Amino acid sequence: MTRASISISPPNDAWIKAQIKSEEFSSRSEVVNDLIRKARNEQNEIEIIRTALIEGEKSGTSNKTPDDIIKEVIQKRRENGTL
Repeated sequence: MTRASISISPPNDAWIKAQIKSEEFSSRSEVVNDLIRKARNEQNEIEIIRTALIEGEKSGTSNKTPDDIIKEVIQKRRENGTL
């Protein structure tokens, strides 16, 4: 595992110490790695949403009514077993 030296502001240091004291984490490394993992997951989710929005914009407008769209979603979910 790579080791790194980082500077942490006093409020963040206090928060990290509180996480360790509460026994949520056993070390500073665990806290920092968890925060990085969460940030990476959030970034991935944002990228998935961004891609879906771009695909939606590229597909153009629809002539379907909201009821048509709801019916299609229900039908697709029935077919794939998620309803």
